[in-house]
Amino acid sequence: MGQQYPSRRVLVVDDNPDAAELVAQLLALQGHEVVFTCSGAEALAAADQLDPEVVFLDISMPDLDGYQVASALRRSGRFPLTRIVALTAWGNTKAREWSTATGFDAHIIKPACAELLYSEAMRGRSLVT
Repeated sequence: MGQQYPSRRVLVVDDNPDAAELVAQLLALQGHEVVFTCSGAEALAAADQLDPEVVFLDISMPDLDGYQVASALRRSGRFPLTRIVALTAWGNTKAREWSTATGFDAHIIKPACAELLYSEAMRGRSLVT
């Protein structure tokens, strides 16, 4: 199976290591450079190293939650064009509103199909909303 998409630098963050690794492997099979972490603090450190173009970020994590991580990434000023995608079990209206308010570009409910992950990895972020 050949590469179907241009390669992106992708960060996957989930406190469930199996979930994080699965998403990372799916995206790596598409030719993306992928790093995964299992905590919010690790995510911020990894983002500084990787300079990701896309971040798939769980919301419910024990140290820093996804809202805090997304906010920190946006506030840093280093990631204005990074696409931040919530990949979470939280699908209610309030969770979606908070994800938008804290800097997420999209909100995907787990479990997500591989094609949706591939599609989100390839979408660009616009500074105009």
